[in-house]
Amino acid sequence: MSTFTSDRLRYAAVLWALAYGALGAAWALGAPGYPWGASDPDPDGALSILGATTPGFGWAIAACCALTALTALALPRGGGRRAPLFLAWPIAALLILVIPDSRLMMGVAYTPLLLVAPVFGWSLGGAGFADAWPWPVLNQLVCVLGGLLLAATALASARDGERMRWFTPRRGRAAVYVAVAVPLFYCATRWAWALGIPLGVSAEFLDAGEDGLWLAGAYLATFGAFGGLLTLGLIHRWGEVFPRWIPGLRGRRVPPLLAVIPAGFVSIIITVAGLTYLRWTIAGRFALNEWGAWLPECFWPIWGAALATATVSYHRRRRHDERAGRAPRAAGLPGAAEPALSPAADQKAEA
Repeated sequence: MSTFTSDRLRYAAVLWALAYGALGAAWALGAPGYPWGASDPDPDGALSILGATTPGFGWAIAACCALTALTALALPRGGGRRAPLFLAWPIAALLILVIPDSRLMMGVAYTPLLLVAPVFGWSLGGAGFADAWPWPVLNQLVCVLGGLLLAATALASARDGERMRWFTPRRGRAAVYVAVAVPLFYCATRWAWALGIPLGVSAEFLDAGEDGLWLAGAYLATFGAFGGLLTLGLIHRWGEVFPRWIPGLRGRRVPPLLAVIPAGFVSIIITVAGLTYLRWTIAGRFALNEWGAWLPECFWPIWGAALATATVSYHRRRRHDERAGRAPRAAGLPGAAEPALSPAADQKAEA
């Protein structure tokens, strides 16, 4: 069973690499749709690390994709060669965290607002889904998908039971508290601006953001705070059993993937956005006296890493509880002992 799953992931990663490599070669040969450089709507080309490239870079994309396909095929099945694993993880990190930029998070954050805007008659300045999800941003989703397929293949290839043992319930609890606390720094500045308080910025900076700009910032802050509230479900009972106030679902188990997939994806886009701000900060694009406009975002990689840790710990704990036939219980609640997850138990669950 585990070998079958590993092979499916492997072939999916190979197919993705071949398809995207062919796309890169097509761009190099003059096909339209190259998502960076002059065709990218980014006004100054500073968001993406590939902003200065031309369609001729498609040959480099094709070569990297060929290497990705070979790496996926060479990944060991339950042991043996380790060299492909050391190559797979950097390639996956490049696709998931380096090539995308902060627009990926902005697209996700504004999608709910775009969905409800017609109901309330909000114009949003004429912005629509095409503005939130232009092809260059959708392309980032494609790159993240390829990275996740390669990372999942590498993870499934490691069968020594050691790769997940670090993610204990105790570390998961600590990570949840970090993931809840970090975004509050950002939320405080944006809520203050919406109220007309120049927290971390000058009055001139605040005056330049009229016409609903700071209300949009307050929306993003509220979106982040709500995400932090949902993160608490990773260590509370309502993250394992639907609460009583949800009709039709009350008392039923929460499917682990219902929490794991959104939380895992959000941890990626938050980290990507934070890395974009860190890159800009190192490049000297920000003024020190306007720290409120950039410093909170520089902590987002910590937020993303904490959320990822909490998510993996939650998934591992839920899997262990279901395997042991335990009733739902949350980490940290009375009577919730730290599960002893041995390598042998891990291997049994993967089989």
